[in-house]
Amino acid sequence: MSLVHPLHETSVYQARRERVAQWMLAHGGGIAVVPTGGLRMRNADTSYPFRFDSHFYYLTGFTEPDAWLAIIAREGQPTQSWLLCQPKNPESETWDGKRWGPDAAKEAFGFDGALSVDDIDTWMAQQLVGHKQVFAPLHRSSVQDLPAYLQRWINAARTPVRVAKPVPTHWIDLTPTVSHHRLVKDNRELDVMRESARIAALGHCAAMRAVAPGMAERGLEAELLGVFLREGAQAAAYQTIVASGANACILHHAAGASQIGENDLVLIDAGCELHGYASDITRTFPASGRFTPEQAALYDIVLAAQDAAVANTAPGLSFNAGHEAAVNVLTQGLIDEGIIQASLEEATEKGLYRPFYMHRTGHWLGLDVHDAGPYRETEEDADEPDWRRLEPGMVLTIEPGLYITPESGAPEKFWNIGIRIEDDAVVTETGCELITRGVPVARQEIEALVQSGKLG
Repeated sequence: MSLVHPLHETSVYQARRERVAQWMLAHGGGIAVVPTGGLRMRNADTSYPFRFDSHFYYLTGFTEPDAWLAIIAREGQPTQSWLLCQPKNPESETWDGKRWGPDAAKEAFGFDGALSVDDIDTWMAQQLVGHKQVFAPLHRSSVQDLPAYLQRWINAARTPVRVAKPVPTHWIDLTPTVSHHRLVKDNRELDVMRESARIAALGHCAAMRAVAPGMAERGLEAELLGVFLREGAQAAAYQTIVASGANACILHHAAGASQIGENDLVLIDAGCELHGYASDITRTFPASGRFTPEQAALYDIVLAAQDAAVANTAPGLSFNAGHEAAVNVLTQGLIDEGIIQASLEEATEKGLYRPFYMHRTGHWLGLDVHDAGPYRETEEDADEPDWRRLEPGMVLTIEPGLYITPESGAPEKFWNIGIRIEDDAVVTETGCELITRGVPVARQEIEALVQSGKLG
């Protein structure tokens, strides 16, 4: 039977659905439809591993494919939540594993009703009658043709038999409200994320100990994935980045057949997924066990930038405060090393750092590695949206970096050095907690860890 994580509590998902229903009522009520999508073919008769839709999972805890959630919110009536999922099928289950089936899923996940997804067309057309509005995650759904499904069901609801009753004429995007709720994690979510971070840190430490010149990047990826799975994670949270030498200047370089050189830095950006929740760690370390002077100089700049960003990650501060602090430290460091010839004020105003630091310092983290939730919020009478203020329970990454290519105009001694340091931060009442420091960041500690793997 499909996964139910150890912290699963039916009441948690019921409460989340009720919050959505109350929001729907505040906007006139109606019916909400949230799908999780199905298997996607990889080639021939082989599918990609299924991963549930994050919005759907957040509201249900249900992990099987080809399922739909419906929330019915009418003024003066109790909220109703229905699940439409795959029926029991002994022949299919022999090949692909046990299914919950509607009856068992209704009880286990706290729904008011559950049906076979085979009946969805008839059931949806019936349920839409009498509602003027339909709510759906129109801008963040794993079903790309979701509007076509909705329109088909609405058209079916307009049959002559039902013509005297209203059918939805307004579609309202459910994405913003579910994303808003997902942005602040509860204690159960944070417990899972801390464990995901612990496992990811173990994987990074194992890779540092295993690295050796001449090894292929994929070899280090294997070390990471082995630890992730042995420690209980279900998968990598995203495509693992293992980038050696010049490859580290390619932000999303996937682990490949490139061999690691004696004097290369190795940049690994990898995290695991545990019960749906992602961790996301980046570390950069020398394959030889010793940073060169140029590598050390740039590494120390990036680490100082991360420290500055961490100091500016706290309740009440803007999401952008950490980025601004990191940019100032990175830019000053580039000036000190002779890579930028300008004052700090001029370099930041003109963006002279951007050829060496082209991404932001962090992103939301949760059920998605780039998690749901706005980075800006609109204030009344504001000319443009302002950066969102941080609150306890939010989780974000802090990941400054420097990437020096030959084309950048930097002195040759710095060419092909790419460095990024990334940790996952939980915003607390007084600041933030870095939950991924099970893998070291101090340069001397990294060197010691890499060298420890060479002693055997």
